[in-house]
Parts: sequence; C-alpha cells; structure tokens
Amino acid sequence: MDSAELDYELPPELIAQQPAERRDGSRLLVYERSTGRVRHRMFPELPDELGDELVVVNDTRVVQARLKLRRQSGGAAEVLLLERLDRDGNWEGLVRPSRKLKPGDRLGAVELLEPLGQGRWRLLLHGEPQGEAPLPPYITAPLADPSRYQTVYADDLGSAAAPTAGLHFTRKLLEQLDVERVTLHVGLDTFRPLTAATLEAHELHGERYSVRAEAWRRIRDAERVLAVGTTTVRVLETVARNSLLQGRTRLFVTPGFEFRRVDALLTNFHLPRSTLLALVMAFAGVEETRRLYRIAIARRYRFYSFGDAMLIL
Repeated sequence: MDSAELDYELPPELIAQQPAERRDGSRLLVYERSTGRVRHRMFPELPDELGDELVVVNDTRVVQARLKLRRQSGGAAEVLLLERLDRDGNWEGLVRPSRKLKPGDRLGAVELLEPLGQGRWRLLLHGEPQGEAPLPPYITAPLADPSRYQTVYADDLGSAAAPTAGLHFTRKLLEQLDVERVTLHVGLDTFRPLTAATLEAHELHGERYSVRAEAWRRIRDAERVLAVGTTTVRVLETVARNSLLQGRTRLFVTPGFEFRRVDALLTNFHLPRSTLLALVMAFAGVEETRRLYRIAIARRYRFYSFGDAMLIL
C-alpha cells in the first residue's frame, strides 16, 4: 500500500494544543461498521454505546523523558529517552544534534555510548529522568498540568509518549465499565511517521509489552473486547498470535489484517502517514476511515493527542 494513501488535509486550528477542560469533556464520534451509521456524542456517554464489552486499557506510565541539555561546546542538545534497557542506567534515546556528537560525549547527566542509526543512541543516564513531559512536536503550547499527559490508571513507568485514547477517562467513568489492563511501553514505533514509499517497506524496531496471566484469561474468554487505543490493539493481537504474555512486539497492523481478539476500538484522530492511521484503516476500512475523517473535519472535531475520540463498533 502506498504511504501517500494515508495523506489527508487538516486545518491547523483543529490540532488540539491543550486537553479539554475536563478529562471527559471531549467529543466522541461513534461509527457502526455493520450499518455504516455515524453518531456524535460526548465522551461521558461512552457506556451508553457499549454492551457487554470487556474494556482493555494500556496502563503504561509516561517517563519525564525529554531532557534539554548542553554539549561540552556549550551548544544546545536534546535527548528523548525511548526505552530503559536495564537497571544500571542504560537507555535507548533519540539525540539531537546527533551528527555533531560521538561516543563518549557527555551531555549533563547523559553519556553517549553507541550510535544506533536514525538519531538513536545507546546511552548511560546518571540518576533518574529529570526532564519534561515528552509532548509531540505539533503541540507548541506549554502544558499547565503535566498529569494531563498521563492516564488516571497509569501504573508501569516506561513510555516515551502517552497512550492518548486513555486520556479521556475519569475514575468515575471507569467505574461504569468492566476494565482489564495490559502494558505496552510506547516507543519509537508508535510515534515515528512513515518515511518509506510503501507501508511494506516501513521498519518497526519493537516495543515491550506484558500481560498478566489472569488478565489474558479474561480477555481470551470475553464475548467482546473493546481495545482502548492502538497500543492496546497491538498487545492483544500479538498475544492472540504468539501466546507469549511478555516480550517485544513488532506487529504492524495494516489494511488486510485479520483481527483475532479486538472487536471494537476506541481511538483518537491520528496524523497522516502514521502507523496509527494505518491500524485504524485496517479495522474500519480504508475508504470508511477517510469518510469518517472528512466528517470529523467538517464537524470541527479536535485532532491528535489532546483531541477528541472515535469509537468504532
């Protein structure tokens, strides 16, 4: 599939720069695959749209992973911590300006060890991360409350970005649902845009996941499963295929994919030419996804990390 098929035009003012005043204050576009019907609701009405679905969330917690540092020359540098490799301070991170740096260079608390390509480095962090919330580059406004870039159920520290579909939930809303948890630590695979001409040529590096045995039994035996976010989809469909409750997933969900355990999807509106949009197209259909995005733009839905949500049934 040509990557250009994931392009669309978005008015810049529809890119949400701040979360809604209330966590559950976002809008909810509901799409029924069986009928093609579209409904426009508010997020607190989510339980009214569901039946007996088991709602599965990703409980990863975001690391304060964006480190603004100085090179030994005095020039500015930035490190985005992607993944903790061990308990001795070894991490993988994106480093800028990568081409001006070499192994052994020290950037504050960060020591560069080995370049891994495409701006990625293996590095040694002295101490714990003391950076900023790793907001995506299209969010230019400062975040007044850093907790709004964490889900209310965030638990297992390890993500370089938030699983944004879960940002809409309040504890009160969760109490109305049957909820189970899995963990996928969001890394480069989730937020790196497509750069190859085709989806087939795009390379995934893999992201760490884990599922408790009891949780998987409930998920496996559920009549219907609602996955909250694309990261949750990747965990569930990985385990449905390999039966391994922890490891790394390189699963790339593209149109034509056979879903074995996800029956419904709750997600935000994603960037063009992203693996996330490819997954939504795989679940809802390519042309249907394009239609839904046109509707959302016409209705002035808010897009991306702090934007509104879509429920695909």
